[in-house]
Amino acid sequence: MMRLGIVGLGVISRFYLSALESSPDFTLAAVCDRDPAALAGHRMPGYRDHRELLAAGGLDAVVVTAPNDVHAIVCRDVLDAGLPVCVEKPLATTLADGRDLADRAARRQVALFTAFHRRYNSNVLALRDEIGGATIESVTVRYLEQIEEHVGHDRWYLDAARCGGGCVADNGPNALDLVRLFLGQVALRGVRISRDDAGVDRQAVLVLDRANVELDWSFPGEVKDVEIRLADGSVLHADMLAGYREFKESLRHEYEGVLREFAEAVRLGAAWSDGGLALLSIVDEAYRRETYARGRAETGDHRHSREGAGTPA
Repeated sequence: MMRLGIVGLGVISRFYLSALESSPDFTLAAVCDRDPAALAGHRMPGYRDHRELLAAGGLDAVVVTAPNDVHAIVCRDVLDAGLPVCVEKPLATTLADGRDLADRAARRQVALFTAFHRRYNSNVLALRDEIGGATIESVTVRYLEQIEEHVGHDRWYLDAARCGGGCVADNGPNALDLVRLFLGQVALRGVRISRDDAGVDRQAVLVLDRANVELDWSFPGEVKDVEIRLADGSVLHADMLAGYREFKESLRHEYEGVLREFAEAVRLGAAWSDGGLALLSIVDEAYRRETYARGRAETGDHRHSREGAGTPA
């Protein structure tokens, strides 16, 4: 059994803790959180600084579920300690930081793993099996929710700087990973983003090769689904929440899948590769396109293209 440390005991950590109870690969060895109240009740060593956790030793791998704006800082230290790391999406809040982490993992010959938990959803996997070898014409992924209902005490999600932007930075990678699951690598073709007065993006549409991603943080309720249109005209559908009646219940089996694959990544070391950096690149491009289009609109330059479709020179 590999000894696992968890950095960050916020809203998502409980799904890792639950998955660890039945994991054949990992045992929980240490936890870390800046809030001493979050450490209370854990029977293993607890630390308020991730550097202290790393200095104590005795770990084989680390999971990072801390706020988005410290992903790069914590992962950098974990990798420099020579340990594989599983980090919640997004990999980092800037593309430069993401590239730096990938370089460090390569130098240390350890895995840098991004937790795209929706690719392990039972209904998504059943849809992939149903498609088999059929030709896919288009994919639509919807990720719609009222974000305030999902963050609990983790109010940093509603801070654009700490979150990395909003729905595009945080939910975008999960939705984009599902597109990649069905279509492989895709390129961004257009983007529309709507922000609130605090600068947090609350709605977005990302247009990709043969795919659309719809994101909403102000939706009255919750919809997480995938629609596949095949070349023969048939339409197939996967509701990620179907069969899971309790709030966030679907995440339990998804994070079991995360830990299973992270164990494989640890064994593969630097040979492990996932889409964490590639999808961060798409998120970065989406924000750059949106900034460019907004700048053109403010200066009255409407040449060439639709709103949000411009590309920086």
